[in-house]
Formats: sequence, structure tokens, C-alpha cells
Amino acid sequence: MRIRPLAVDALIAVALTTVAVLLGGESVKQGWIALDPLGYALVALICAPVVVRSKAPLAVLLVVHLAWFVYVTVGYWPVVGTFGPMLTVYTVASLRPPRVSLPCTALMAAVWIYAGAISEDASMPSVVGQAVGFSLVLWRFGFVARRSTELARQLKREQDERARREVAEERGRIARELHDVVAHHMSVISVQAGLATFVFGTDPATARAALGTISGTSGEALEELRRMLRVLRAEDGEHSGDAPEAPMPGLARLDEMVERVRAGGVPVELRVTGTPRPVAPGVELCAYRVVQEALTNVLKHAHGAAASVELAYRRGYIEVVVINDGEGVIQDRVRTGSGHGLIGMRERAKLYGGAISIGPLSEGGFAVRLTLPTSARAAARGDDATQ
Repeated sequence: MRIRPLAVDALIAVALTTVAVLLGGESVKQGWIALDPLGYALVALICAPVVVRSKAPLAVLLVVHLAWFVYVTVGYWPVVGTFGPMLTVYTVASLRPPRVSLPCTALMAAVWIYAGAISEDASMPSVVGQAVGFSLVLWRFGFVARRSTELARQLKREQDERARREVAEERGRIARELHDVVAHHMSVISVQAGLATFVFGTDPATARAALGTISGTSGEALEELRRMLRVLRAEDGEHSGDAPEAPMPGLARLDEMVERVRAGGVPVELRVTGTPRPVAPGVELCAYRVVQEALTNVLKHAHGAAASVELAYRRGYIEVVVINDGEGVIQDRVRTGSGHGLIGMRERAKLYGGAISIGPLSEGGFAVRLTLPTSARAAARGDDATQ
């Protein structure tokens, strides 16, 4: 459970005050005057401001050191009032640059040396050594903490930027593949339009069939084009000059993929349930690429595992499940939330209104489960279904 910084600083202030009061009870034994109401008030003024040290570090440091200076001047035991100043020096060093924190460190050393100078029987070499040594050590701790925080923030920014680039690159690649699907649709439309024109007068039935094909294919093409335009965040700058002669890989080529993975040394079983039927080419491409990425991860991260691929045709959607049994998994390489391939899976599923879950199984192994609507129009109604 996270605790708010203000609450933490309040607890620290209470702890410092308690320790200072308890230590102040030993003042007489150490040869100093006992704490009276003024002394207790000064102790509180030294320790209490640290509650807001993170919000106003410089102001808190000045107030605390002024109270400590008065405390020492009155003649109380200086050690009792050192806790607050030490914490404020560390705080300033951890939040402000050296040009600000070093003078604050020198201020603490100066008050410390002043306390030794007005004390009877004080060994000044020892006092100076303690003042300079403790002050520099505290400043160094604060400086390292500040550098660590800056490096952590820089690393977070770099990771966020890398993730944004990976998403943009993956979406660009998906858009280029969708471009190929749309180009294939346009080729089919062109051929069917030519056929309809050729037989329009002599074979009306064939012409009507060609026109029906054009109508259905153009609808699919428009849906794919809409997705391609939506997935692009900016101009890619790279355009394919040659239209493909055939559509991108689909579900019919899962057998070939499974055979290639088997040849790579991973036993894979492919099961198809339900009644196979035509689905939108883009949906087929999405399912194919997700299976391809899942099996690639098995080859890379769990080469000793056995895998299974199940393709199920359901009413209104298809489901693809890729499972490995976890044998030979390299745990350091297993990722469940990020990575270029996992980002690609989620982006593809989101693009086609599908749902995807990726993660380890309770009984061991790893699973990727994808469900997709079986038509581009159905997918268009569920663009935010990815999980």
C-alpha cells in the first residue's frame, strides 16, 4: 500500500522530535543546561518543519538552521538539534542542483563549527572534522539520490518513446499488409468488371454473378481501406509500387506454417474444429500473423516445448488458440505485457475488433487465445474489444 509523501514526512518529523526530546533529557549528564520550555519549543521548531521539506526544501532548511543557531546560542546541547539540519541538507541535495545544495551544506558546517567555538573544552579539530565530514557525506547521499532519480526518469522516457516507436512501426507494417489486401480486392473487382462487360449481352446470369462478386468484394475492400487509414498515425513515406499477384497468407496456409515449425525441431499439432468457411481476407491475415508470432516465440523462448494450434469456427467468429507445455522455457525471455511481437498481436486484434489474451497457464506453459469476427463488417462494429 502506497503512503503519501506528506504522511511519510509527518512520521519522520514525529520520530525526529521524539528522539531529540529523549536525547535532551541527557543534557545535564553531558554537562549542558537542561531543556526548559524554551528549549523544547526550539527543538520542535528544528524538527517540525521537515513535514514540508519536499514542497519547500530551501525555506525549510533556512528555518531549521536559524532555529538551531538560536538553540546553540542559548547554550543547549548542540547534538540534540542536529537531526533536523542534517535531514534538510540531504533533502536539498536530493532535489536541487549542486550550485544550490553546496552552499546549504556549508551553512550546516558553519553552524556546527560555531557551536563548537562557543562551547567550553571543545576540541576544535574534532569539531571541524565532524562538521565538514558529516556535511559532505549527507550532501553526497543527496546528490546520488538526485542523480538516480534523474536517470530513472530518463530511462522511463526512453522506454515510453521506444514503446511508442514500436507501436508506430507495427501499425505501419500492418497498414502495408492491409494495402496488399486492398490491392488484391481491387484486382478481383477489375477482373470481374471486365467479365461482366464482356458477357453482359450474351450471358446475363454470368454478368449478374460478376456484379454480385464486385459488390461483395468492394465492400470488403472499403472496410480494409478504412482500417488502413485509421491505423496510420502519419504518412509512412514508403509506398509499394507493385500490387501483389495473390492475397496475403490466410488460414489455409496454417498447415505450411506448422510444418516449418516442426522442421525447426518443435512438435506442433494443428486441430481444426467446426465447419471451415470463407472469412474476410484481412481477418484471415490477422489470425495467421498471430499464430505465426506465437509459434515464433515458442521457437525462440521454449525450443524444448511441444505446442498445439487450434482453429475453431464458431457462429459469427473464429477462435485461434496456441498453447505450449512450458518445457525448456527460458524464463528470463518470457514477456507477458510488452515486446515488439506482443504489441503486434494486440494491435492486430484491436484493428479487427477481436479479443486476445496472452499469458502463462496455471498448470504450466503459455497460451495465446484470439477471437475474431468472421467478416470485415462485423469487425467494424467492435474495434475496442481487445483485452
